Amino acid sequence: MSLFAKSTRAAAILLALAILPSYAAAQQMVIVPPGNRSTEQPEIPQASAMRTKAFSTTYEEKFRKTVDLLNTEPGLVGKIKKAGAAYGIDPIHIVGAIVGEHTFNVSAVDRMQTYYIKAISYAELDIKFSYNGVALKTFLQRPEFRSCEALATTSQQWSCRDSVWDQSFRGKVVDGASYEAISFQRAFFQPFYAGQTFGLGQISPLTALQVTDLVNKTSGLPKLSSDRPKDIYRDVMDPDRSIIYIAAIIRDSIDAYREKGFDISGNPGITATLYNVGQPRRRAERLRTAVDAGAKKLLPVENYYGWLINDRLDTLKGILDGKAIDQRTTSDIGGKKQ
Repeated sequence: MSLFAKSTRAAAILLALAILPSYAAAQQMVIVPPGNRSTEQPEIPQASAMRTKAFSTTYEEKFRKTVDLLNTEPGLVGKIKKAGAAYGIDPIHIVGAIVGEHTFNVSAVDRMQTYYIKAISYAELDIKFSYNGVALKTFLQRPEFRSCEALATTSQQWSCRDSVWDQSFRGKVVDGASYEAISFQRAFFQPFYAGQTFGLGQISPLTALQVTDLVNKTSGLPKLSSDRPKDIYRDVMDPDRSIIYIAAIIRDSIDAYREKGFDISGNPGITATLYNVGQPRRRAERLRTAVDAGAKKLLPVENYYGWLINDRLDTLKGILDGKAIDQRTTSDIGGKKQ
């Protein structure tokens, strides 16, 4: 590609970013209503079921244990409310993310002090982000990623890099090197084992990098860099900082959908779903494309994780209100009768 062509492409990207707010304003904003679109909980992935079985517990027990933990940690709830206010979101979205992660992806601990101890232990590890011996910083210098550098926010930049990996490297042979058919996150950001996330918010290093400029601007924490992995793990492992990142991740998802004409801020089940699956900008773009192509009344749909948050919303709101509400339901989580 010529220098002129590269410059033209970069200019086009910047122009597209500049008109995003006006694009959203020109569309009739679709307010995504509260509640679930599905009458029954969508199927829970087998990997989640296997993790739960391995600890000889159930989803219902993990849900109750997490709610009990939050109900006995008024200081933590206060920090959740403070983070919600700082990022302009209802704190119920933060509660939903924490409860969802500890119900389906990791067992809740008995006390918050456990997370602080884990944060200290990670500070001693020698961590590197690389794939097949190539450091991430070196890999991102490839020409395929140049267009990402011109984007305005770290969320857009890392989303772009994620897409470039899928389009140009995933499952392909490039310049004689073979690349596995795995995600960008799994290839570079899981140095211990596949699927690992960290801390109270079960945040991946890639997700933390996506919102680092938002966190820096809003909360004043230093910007993270992929060539300083220890800083990333410090922030996602420390519960006090983790809450801030949870709020920023949710704010970023809400903004990504708003830019495409959808207001999801009143549906904690949708923000919880996005917290679980990631890639909010890619998903918002797909939804916008489908609607523009003629799909009628198309709305974001919650997955199994977000469905639970909407289904048990009264219980979760009780945490914020200081009321231990026992919301009885006719079926256990996962569809099994009680």
